[in-house]
Amino acid sequence: MGKVLVLGGTRYFGKRLVNLLLQEGVHEVTVATRGLTDAEFAGPVNRLVLDRSDESSLAKAAEAGPWDVIYDNICYSPNEAMAAVRAFEGRVGRYVLTSTLSVYGFVKSPLSEEDFNPYEYKWAAGERGEMEYGEAKRQAEAAFLQEASFPVAAMRIPIVLGPDDYTRRLHFHVERVMNGTPIGLPNPEAAMSFITSAETAAFLLWLGGSDLIGPVNASSDGELTISRMIAMIERETGKEARLLSEKEVEPENESPFGVPSSWVMDTSKAKAAGYEFDNVMDWMPDLIKQIAAGQA
Repeated sequence: MGKVLVLGGTRYFGKRLVNLLLQEGVHEVTVATRGLTDAEFAGPVNRLVLDRSDESSLAKAAEAGPWDVIYDNICYSPNEAMAAVRAFEGRVGRYVLTSTLSVYGFVKSPLSEEDFNPYEYKWAAGERGEMEYGEAKRQAEAAFLQEASFPVAAMRIPIVLGPDDYTRRLHFHVERVMNGTPIGLPNPEAAMSFITSAETAAFLLWLGGSDLIGPVNASSDGELTISRMIAMIERETGKEARLLSEKEVEPENESPFGVPSSWVMDTSKAKAAGYEFDNVMDWMPDLIKQIAAGQA
């Protein structure tokens, strides 16, 4: 890829991406963050202090280029998208935006890229926090893909899990089963897609080096119902889960996987381009075991 800028690369899959780039040994990597986290990497990186919401700050990052590839893990509004479009015009060869399964809503399952078309979606200016998360990401995708003159790929991912998940979403379920704390779930039989932080980083690396543009779904192969995941936790911990409807438990015990219906991604586009995904059952049992043993 050459000269690479990572916006948001000091934790979780962003940090893993930086380390993968460094391991390849052929890229000049720059990490741009607010400068609040002093992350250590597997090799030398350049660092920029960046306020993602400040267009003048983005312009300074652009001036440090031109960039062969930019990875943007921290864009959360159409205003931030348009600021990047203006700042990096003529200064980037390829732009990879981290997006989300949440752009689809609960319309059907499985969900393919065509189920939300950002090229035709009417977008309007707005700041972070002025709209809910899924709409903000829809608007950001639309702004980039309609307004940027440079190539843009939008990686859409489901819930990301791993031992380094600072949101501790799978930890939530394991810990509550172990402690006998009730878990609120509206539909335990809903199937979901998941992906690991490691594979998210690997996919980003691959996507940056590919020629795919537009939205691209990425998730581990295989659907997993929440009830099956809970059963796996029960087997590992030797405890029985207390599953209740969300109305029967306190808000703090409502599951972060509490979806009303199945929410599964179709990854045919990425597979047709040559990417092979892990299967969810290749890693989920081991991750549950790690968390239960207090090793994650």
